[in-house]
Amino acid sequence: MKLGIVGLPNVGKSTLFNAITNAGAQSANYPFCTIEPNVGVVAVPDKRLDKLAEMYDPDKYTPATIEFVDIAGLVKGASKGEGLGNKFLSNIRECDAIVHVVRCFENDDIIHVEGSIDPQRDIDTINLELILSDLEILDRRIDKTMKMLKADKKYQSDLDFFKRVKAALEDGKAARSVECSDDEAALLSEVALLTNKPIIYAANMSEDDFSNGIDKNKGFEAVKKLAESEGAGVLPICAQIEADIVEMDKEEKELFLSDMGLEESGLDRLIRECYSLLGLISYLTAGKPEVRAWTIKNGTKAPQAAGKIHSDFERGFIRAEVIAFDDLMACGSMTAAKEKGLVRSEGKEYVMKDGDIVLFRFNV
Repeated sequence: MKLGIVGLPNVGKSTLFNAITNAGAQSANYPFCTIEPNVGVVAVPDKRLDKLAEMYDPDKYTPATIEFVDIAGLVKGASKGEGLGNKFLSNIRECDAIVHVVRCFENDDIIHVEGSIDPQRDIDTINLELILSDLEILDRRIDKTMKMLKADKKYQSDLDFFKRVKAALEDGKAARSVECSDDEAALLSEVALLTNKPIIYAANMSEDDFSNGIDKNKGFEAVKKLAESEGAGVLPICAQIEADIVEMDKEEKELFLSDMGLEESGLDRLIRECYSLLGLISYLTAGKPEVRAWTIKNGTKAPQAAGKIHSDFERGFIRAEVIAFDDLMACGSMTAAKEKGLVRSEGKEYVMKDGDIVLFRFNV
């Protein structure tokens, strides 16, 4: 999974990126500090995998990972080349989802490019640039479809659909807001429009906001309302808190978060929100050689899940020996679980569940 972190300059993007990836991206109080996109790979925290590691004492421990891409601050006119322009927009196109960092805190020492704090305005600024960039891409696809239509009338429905999407964009609406059938959704995914990507709004607030209650922050309330209207994700976060805890050991971190009234870090909450937004789950494999988490789409059947490990597993799939994580923990060992009949043999139509522990049988 690849997530692009975007937003206006000086909203806390690079501070957040540094904290969650500990990658040391440059962070400074002026626009375009980030010239090239910074990339950091983060392990997905999974307590189930930790428990399996305790049980098997494996030679190798491999969690699922997420790649974060910190893209330089966008400004008005980015789609026309202002600031650092289209170069950054092309970087976003390669991501699976967008994390849009929105500034919801006041700080006279950190300059805002627009001169004031207004989350709604800032979101509209970024969204407009994404829409304008998408219109250029869509126009090229429409031209191509019109040429194909001259040779084959079957492309008329494609053209009609693309024109419907264009009308929505011209009306200031994101491509993801357009209602479409499964076939139309598949067609739209081929065009790689920025506004068709799932989006999470990360409302960056101050430590005081978290101490006093985030619901008192009017900026956050505005972001939350907008996200609800779009069907987008929303995450209250404090980049400064994330920066403070990144160097702490586990006990210090838990104590600090508890004092702030938080049960988990912003990174953990962001990853959970991303998994939910993209419809992802994890299944697990366990043994002495390795315990490992594998990320798949919710609804994936056993053979396709096996294919994540190796194409031979999918091609020669025979069956999957499956046990739920909670059942294994309750039994204490795989041997005890088998004695109780809790290890199931599942065939090609089995739909994988989050937390399934699996051994795939195959033959090629």
